[in-house]
Amino acid sequence: MSSSSTSSSSSPATPPSEAARAILVGVDFGRSNKSVGSFDPTLDELALLAESAGDAPVARVIARRQAPDAALFVGSGKADEIKLLVQAHQAHTVLFDQAISPAQQRNLERVLGVPVADRTALILEIFAARAQSHEGKLQVELARLQYLATRLVRRWSHLERQSGGIGMRGGPGEAQIELDRRMIDDRIKTIKDKLKKVQRQRSTQQRARSRNGVFRVSLVGYTNAGKSTLFNALVKARTYAADQLFATLDTTTRSLYLEQAGASVSLSDTVGFIRDLPHKLVEAFRATLQEAADADLLLHVVDAASPVLDEQMLEVERVLEEIGAADIPQILIYNKQDLLEEDQRPREAMDWLERPGHGGGGGVRVPRVFVSSLDGTGLDLLREQIVLAMQRAPGDLNPLAQDPRGLKIQDFPPVDGVDFESEANLGALSSDEGADLPKTQA
Repeated sequence: MSSSSTSSSSSPATPPSEAARAILVGVDFGRSNKSVGSFDPTLDELALLAESAGDAPVARVIARRQAPDAALFVGSGKADEIKLLVQAHQAHTVLFDQAISPAQQRNLERVLGVPVADRTALILEIFAARAQSHEGKLQVELARLQYLATRLVRRWSHLERQSGGIGMRGGPGEAQIELDRRMIDDRIKTIKDKLKKVQRQRSTQQRARSRNGVFRVSLVGYTNAGKSTLFNALVKARTYAADQLFATLDTTTRSLYLEQAGASVSLSDTVGFIRDLPHKLVEAFRATLQEAADADLLLHVVDAASPVLDEQMLEVERVLEEIGAADIPQILIYNKQDLLEEDQRPREAMDWLERPGHGGGGGVRVPRVFVSSLDGTGLDLLREQIVLAMQRAPGDLNPLAQDPRGLKIQDFPPVDGVDFESEANLGALSSDEGADLPKTQA
């Protein structure tokens, strides 16, 4: 149960004075304890989350344990080591990559002398800062209140018992913690009622689009995969896009005209997914994520330059299954081709790939298009694939009597000896049989 290995690295640059200096902590529990969340040996994603929240990571600590310590999560010895780092770097906060319990958080704050937050709290903080629409703000507030409700464990000094009496709320001896919990519960109920109204309005809009025979397409993918940049490139919109996690939270829908079909489709940009996305957050954003669940076609955007794209794709599939969108047809879009070295880029602009995680074991092959949202590479082929997906749609979802260009999936011929149905299509991996995904250089 004791910690057996630790590594820490300090940031060489002095963080800006206005940024809170943060110590990042990750714990490897091996494969024996998956309930505490995934382990990132680099803590790179936690660092990006911290920077998105306005913090400046100054040191990273990695510990290995067989199981979480009930009181301090990392154990007393490791907690003392983190405390020395906090003092050495004059850190303002300590951020944990996995979820910690309210009691563990309270105990750690007493030992370390600075505020402690886990991955869930960090994501909620980012969402709170980025939400722009009324619906988005309601969803974030609901998730934060649900998270806070579990943290009311004698956390603050004002939670002493209140005296009862005439004109005073609460009976004799009612604790302040009970009043706080009641107020939170009342506010949660109010927000849920408001979100139900928003969901009804969204359902009305979706029914109207369905009656009009509008083919609905939604962009989904891991956060920072380039969904908003692709959205802007396709529909010439000005949706906010930045190289940061959760740059876009609010769903944006625009009409996309497809010249190949002589028709328009409805294209929606949705919130990005992330590893260990809190279930309460998925639940709170269910109205927004319903755009994806009700779509006729999903454009699954993948960061082709990410060294962990396999894991990111599986996480997206997991969330899609959670919201009931696992069986919706997909087109895989390997974005950010401009960031790959020449020998890592695909030989052809499109091939086919077995969809990861579908139905628990794959088996469904989907078109994969290689694009760059920045320079426009592959966008015409992507539009063509959307037209073909419209052709394959059943019944009144198919607004096309026939493909105006006469193209069918089976009409794509092998190119340079590469059969789209059977082989990988990557220049960097052309000599490796069975390798099918581009990787960045180590």
